[in-house]
Amino acid sequence: MARLPRMRRPAARLGVAGSVAVILWFAGGADLAWRAIAGPPDLGPVDLATLERRPAPNDALACPPGLCAARIDIAPPHWPMPAAELRRAFATALADEPRTERVAADDATMTDRWVQRTRLMRFPDTIVARFVDLPEGGSTVILYSRSQLGSDDLGVNRARIERWLRRLRDTVPSGDPPAAGTRPSATPPAAASGSR
Repeated sequence: MARLPRMRRPAARLGVAGSVAVILWFAGGADLAWRAIAGPPDLGPVDLATLERRPAPNDALACPPGLCAARIDIAPPHWPMPAAELRRAFATALADEPRTERVAADDATMTDRWVQRTRLMRFPDTIVARFVDLPEGGSTVILYSRSQLGSDDLGVNRARIERWLRRLRDTVPSGDPPAAGTRPSATPPAAASGSR
């Protein structure tokens, strides 16, 4: 059998990988294809206290100042209830969020992990939600949303966190004024719908 010249080997491997991905896409759907290319859709747990943000713009963090060492995008509101109640309200608020599945729950740390897939390409994003009782009373939530695929999320992760916080606020009004701690969003309209 004739061997390919050295320069063509990487291209041949890429062609084979691309062919396998296309076959998986049509045979088993986008979820199976992305799993074959990038691994499990759930990126796993993170330590929010020592989190280091990604250099690529494909993640977003909502965290009260002082609770996370990483740069925050949004300061979430405070709610006048224990964190365990806020956690239950959060699950209720997300009950009809499309293409979303809770993949892990840790009752000891009051941390849940979710995977949400984008509408068009079904890219999996992992979202960590940690519910925290505050020393001054009440509670808040830390949300970290990150993309598995792509180097730029086009604002999808930030838009998701903003939407999820709005949904939670609609379910359980917070003790903060509506715009407390958030910066105006520069999220493009496409990102607000969760598609890329």
